[in-house]
Amino acid sequence: MSSHSLDRKAGRAFEMSRRRFVQGLAAGGVVAGFGLWPKATWAVKSPGQLNVLSGTEFDLSIGETPVNITGLTRPAITVNGSLPAPLLRWREGTTVNLRVANALPPDSIHGHEASIHWHGILLPANMDGVPGLSFDGIGRGETYHYRFHVKQGGTYWYHSHSAFQEQAGLYGPLVIDPIEPEPFAYDRDYVVMLTDWTDLDPAALFARLKKMSDYDNYSKRTVGDFFEDVRDDGWAATLANRGMWGRMRMTPTDLSDVNGNTYTYLLNGTTSLGNWTGLFRSGEKIRLRIINGSSMTHFDVRIPGLKMTVVAADGQYVHPVTVDEFRIATAETFDVIVEPSGQDAFTIFAQDMGRTGYVSGTLAVREGLRAPVPAVDPRPILTMADMGHGGMGHDMAGMSGMAGMEQGAMNHAGHDMAAMATGSMAGMEHGGTGMQSHPASEEGNPLVDMQTMTPAPMLADPGIGLRDNGRTVLTYAMLKSAFPDPDGREPGREIELHLTGHMEKFAWGFDGMKFSDAAPLRFNYGERLRIVLVNDTMMTHPIHLHGMWSDLEDEQGNFHVRKHTIDMPPGTKRGYRVRADALGTWAYHCHLLYHMEAGMMRQVKVEE
Repeated sequence: MSSHSLDRKAGRAFEMSRRRFVQGLAAGGVVAGFGLWPKATWAVKSPGQLNVLSGTEFDLSIGETPVNITGLTRPAITVNGSLPAPLLRWREGTTVNLRVANALPPDSIHGHEASIHWHGILLPANMDGVPGLSFDGIGRGETYHYRFHVKQGGTYWYHSHSAFQEQAGLYGPLVIDPIEPEPFAYDRDYVVMLTDWTDLDPAALFARLKKMSDYDNYSKRTVGDFFEDVRDDGWAATLANRGMWGRMRMTPTDLSDVNGNTYTYLLNGTTSLGNWTGLFRSGEKIRLRIINGSSMTHFDVRIPGLKMTVVAADGQYVHPVTVDEFRIATAETFDVIVEPSGQDAFTIFAQDMGRTGYVSGTLAVREGLRAPVPAVDPRPILTMADMGHGGMGHDMAGMSGMAGMEQGAMNHAGHDMAAMATGSMAGMEHGGTGMQSHPASEEGNPLVDMQTMTPAPMLADPGIGLRDNGRTVLTYAMLKSAFPDPDGREPGREIELHLTGHMEKFAWGFDGMKFSDAAPLRFNYGERLRIVLVNDTMMTHPIHLHGMWSDLEDEQGNFHVRKHTIDMPPGTKRGYRVRADALGTWAYHCHLLYHMEAGMMRQVKVEE
């Protein structure tokens, strides 16, 4: 290893150690006149709490506020001086008026334009808050009047859709009380909003990703790992496996582009040391509205010693299902009921998917208590099967034609997949459907570094790092809407889209095309259509369609669960139904912020 590499690694280690230390000094939160790190109380039912606004009339001011999360003071984007933005509480059936003012200072590093997108909310296109589509954005010194009828209930959130302002703090929880009684009971109600914070200017972080996309991947495989694999799998399998990863210029430990080596994870705006606490009395039923408002992080959430009964997903009721743990993708929300008893405190534990960090809070009978915090789980290692390449990651010694793997299975630089369809590859057909076909726009495309061979819905798969961990883990297969298909029609047509990317170039898109080069998708007003997504990358992408519901289908093509964000792990192929009932131009994108900014976004035009 070169001295430059050693210096760089040592510098990273020092900075990480330093950052962990200063977190011990800073509990996190907004620097305000009434205390350096004020702790908000998030009991939704409790009137008069700080940072909770309810009713139909709202005045929201987007500004810049100094915050101290890690020991360094940095400028955050805030709403009414609050990080997270205030919890807004609406009521289904009312009309809300939200006057949003842009009070960013002239010298703001976060730009001049501002916006708010109401995530998962059904509304007119010009109220959706995406600059450049059906809305011009909010200029400095201007106020935009959002006005729309509230057609739904449940747990949602809101965030900026301007540049990287979401990463800088412009996000907040949104609770809508339903008209009809809810099909479950509870005594207390808390929001648990999970986010990721960086002291870096988010634009500088994006530039770093473009130059060195694996900057945060400290856990690359070592010589010691090689010999352990030889011991377990044999020389032939280990050499073949390493060869494939080398030809792809990828690493099986690269689960997320930005992780705990850069991020500090927050729960309701505070670090683990801040110890956000929700109070309970033994035997009460507590509703936790868990929102992933992060920019780039999938969280795995559990409360050791407590079962969680999931009662809603993305604001929509599901048949109750009881689990120990669940993965929540960026932009998803899950409502769970817990019944704490038998001890005075329980830890809410959320670790990132790559196992590089965590954030924790506490449920307790009084302030100041803590329960033990579990250790972060071992880091997961991706296999070829995780990426839709059949069983190749498990029996490499028995594979022949490895030279063809480089051209076919891995499809590095977009080579022809047809070479894989004969010989020893023929047995890898999935469900009798043969190899996955790919759009012509992926052929020879310098922005596509791999394609999946045998994708599957994998709805019953808990995901990389969660399989066989001794806990009951939620899967999409376990989520079932508590209502039948609200449309009832079979889809009249189908659109297949591939999620594509190039890891080294940090280029992302649909069908090998970035946003600026792609024509809009056109839906006919009132039609019922099916969108099929195929993940051709080694990353997990939460895909969000604005303005309309995404009705995920089961593996037989039946309506399964209504969501606003569909998570797409590597190697998956998932279909969902859409009723095109919202005229206008809408955003459709990966909700990993830097993937969206790097091109994984499309326009959807719903036209009569």
